[in-house]
Amino acid sequence: MTSASGSSNGTEMIDWDLAVATATRFVRPGPEVTRDEARAAVAELREHAREAEAHVRAYTRMGAPESSTPVLVVDRPGWIKANVAGFRTVISPLTSRLAARRANLPGGAAMSAVGSKMTGVELGLVLSFLSTKVLGQYETFAPADVPADLSEMGKPATPPGRLLLVAPNIVSVERELEVNPHDFRLWVCLHEETHRTQFTAVPWLRDHIEGEIQAFLAETEIDPATLFERLREAVTGGPTADNLVEVVQTPTQREILGRLTAVMSLLEGHADVVMDGVGPQVVPSVAEIREKFQQRRAKGASRMDQLLRRLLGMDAKLRQYQDGAVFVNAVLDAVGMEGFNKVWTSPNTLPTKEEIHNPAAWVARMHR
Repeated sequence: MTSASGSSNGTEMIDWDLAVATATRFVRPGPEVTRDEARAAVAELREHAREAEAHVRAYTRMGAPESSTPVLVVDRPGWIKANVAGFRTVISPLTSRLAARRANLPGGAAMSAVGSKMTGVELGLVLSFLSTKVLGQYETFAPADVPADLSEMGKPATPPGRLLLVAPNIVSVERELEVNPHDFRLWVCLHEETHRTQFTAVPWLRDHIEGEIQAFLAETEIDPATLFERLREAVTGGPTADNLVEVVQTPTQREILGRLTAVMSLLEGHADVVMDGVGPQVVPSVAEIREKFQQRRAKGASRMDQLLRRLLGMDAKLRQYQDGAVFVNAVLDAVGMEGFNKVWTSPNTLPTKEEIHNPAAWVARMHR
């Protein structure tokens, strides 16, 4: 049981309130802006999000229900609170199972109390880092009672899902790249609006991904000895661990992760292709923005930043953009938009992990 504010009662495996408090305490401040500049940026992002919706639907030929999911413009603490709520929703079956097992151990209550706080701090530190990197996010598993918008606090979100635009991060990057702010903000909205269109126009997609995630979590090994051994192998240069997530995978989990990787590559690559495909008509400086943005991705950051990205699997995220975009462009060249859109028919028409790297195989399977 939790209170309306989402606080833990001692049986949780993660102290969620402590995670939020830690993340908001250590998060770096955003760029310096005046009150009028902040208001103008929020207003423009909302306007661009509305404009992007029509552009994306026209380009992709994907319809969506009239009652679409909300668009929320947030700051870094708002993004943190929203993601803690979503993360809690997704992994609650796993944490409940772990809590039940720990409760049967000698001293289980004390272990839970200490462990939940340690995990809360660790999660908070991770989120404080990530909150400075994300420009926008379609929050697929957003609960209905955790608002995050800067001007609509206290109002519930409309499930399922919502689109978050992180205003300070967008302003920070546009200044870093020295690009036209109007064009850059619309360009970002085109990418994120594509994700919202994917989930609102394809009703089964959210349930499919949630089912895969729950199947992954159900296979989680909770034997401490096994977990310790895998962590030791990773630290000493173990066989295949690219990031901390992969350390705890079972063979079944690797199969599930392969399917999830394929669908996430598809979604990210599709969004990148759409934002650039729509771009020339509505974003005059799209070529300059893409070139500078790609250089920023390739250049990377400090050594510590690169280490954190690797441990958190963010390098894999960047590969998803690249692999997915190559797949989508190849399919569009082969069979056009109508032929590509067969990918949204059912889970069986999604590309496999192998087909993401071999688009011709997907085309042959779907267009015999």
